[in-house]
Amino acid sequence: MRAALLRLHAAVFIWGFTGVLGRAITLNGTLLVWWRMCITAVSLWILFYFTGHIKKIAFRDFLKIGFIGFVLALHWVFFYSSIKYANVSIALTCLSTTGLFSALIEPLFFRRRVDMQEIFLGLFALGGITLIYFYNLHFSIGIYLGLISSVATVVASVLNKKIVSGYQPMDITLYQLTGGFLGLTLLMPLYNYMFPAPPLIPHGLDWLWLIILSWCCTIFTFILYIGALKKVSAFTANLLLTLEPVYGIILAFLLYSENKELHSNFYIGLGLIFCAVLLQMLRIAKQQKATKKIAVPDMP
Repeated sequence: MRAALLRLHAAVFIWGFTGVLGRAITLNGTLLVWWRMCITAVSLWILFYFTGHIKKIAFRDFLKIGFIGFVLALHWVFFYSSIKYANVSIALTCLSTTGLFSALIEPLFFRRRVDMQEIFLGLFALGGITLIYFYNLHFSIGIYLGLISSVATVVASVLNKKIVSGYQPMDITLYQLTGGFLGLTLLMPLYNYMFPAPPLIPHGLDWLWLIILSWCCTIFTFILYIGALKKVSAFTANLLLTLEPVYGIILAFLLYSENKELHSNFYIGLGLIFCAVLLQMLRIAKQQKATKKIAVPDMP
């Protein structure tokens, strides 16, 4: 159990670097994600081929799984664009509002009643974002993009829950990343025409950061995460995942001194958001003590 917790904690800590690396890479958000998915998908196909883990699926199933990968790609695009228009701390804080959007979106997909307690906790997060917004208006575009990113990751998570049964996590990851890469590739000519943003090809240290982002922060952490899930409970895994934005913000403060770019009320807003997250986790612990089923993680 201790080894599993260490692997899980290591995966979450490494995921905290994704935002920091996103700021270091000079490409815009869309190109950054395209190259990340390209490197990751190609690497996974090579790795799975030589390890014998490639499982053929029906074309219709690939379209369903690949579409979710495309939604995941859009989540990444908006997340990294939020970093470019604001900073790492703002983007990660917006991503912490997924609880609010889950409370609103999940009932629509699963046709269940809206949980008013979830709505109440979501309003905590909304209050935090509102406070951050009005005291950091120079980052307003980044905040909008970050909130759209939060909605996209909730939609991807909900869709994953609908198809997760019957597929292995490794198969879902391979075909989602492939579908996301192909979907984004189809949009790239239109995007480059509407928003020309050289350079199109990474240069210098960009290659190193992209490889670290793809191999270490995506493939390696997924292996750590899946291995840990065999030993730890769903609640423990989800609770540790809430530390990802904490680690990311701390790293941004240390490496980029982002604390100097933010109004003091940012910390009050951030506190409201994390308070809502922790209270929601306590509710989950009470409701699902006996539940061991864990959904496929949405990679940061």
